[in-house]
Amino acid sequence: MTVTGLILAGGLGRRMGGRDKGLQPFRGKPMAAWAIERLAPQVDALLINANQNLEVYAAFGYPVVPDRIAGFAGPLAGLHTGLAACETPLLATAPCDSPFLPEDLVVRLRAAQEAAGADLAVAKTGAQPHPVFSLVRREVLDSLTAFLEAGGRKVDAWYAALKVVEVPFPDERAFANINTLDELNQLDT
Repeated sequence: MTVTGLILAGGLGRRMGGRDKGLQPFRGKPMAAWAIERLAPQVDALLINANQNLEVYAAFGYPVVPDRIAGFAGPLAGLHTGLAACETPLLATAPCDSPFLPEDLVVRLRAAQEAAGADLAVAKTGAQPHPVFSLVRREVLDSLTAFLEAGGRKVDAWYAALKVVEVPFPDERAFANINTLDELNQLDT
């Protein structure tokens, strides 16, 4: 069973002062480049979900897919677009602002998903789930479409109706999101 990866870079970057987070320099290259380098070897194909600077994201060498739902509707809109665009049975997601994502993310999510017969596998550190680090069956597209069309935007509210397995990971730092310029500067050493 093949897996498509999706880098989520479709936000407005409000907490980053309106800057496109994925394109902010981090340790010598854009943050999205780090996420791509970590996720691409784990999947059979890769897509980038972005809603601005499309040509810059396209320069990474992967197809760029903008949200199909207008108004920067959040990570579920990116997931929706990824599920609609992917040609594989599974879609693995990771945000563009997480340069330390685990190099075994997909294999661990997939093993747990298969063992549980789950629709969705979500990474978890301690008691904290990280739903933007997930492995999703393509068949959930219809339920996600209906949820979004009804005005839903909260990830946990959508996946409450699915069979979900949370997969423990030991390293909280691997799931760190860099949301502000202060966080970026603190970690860029």
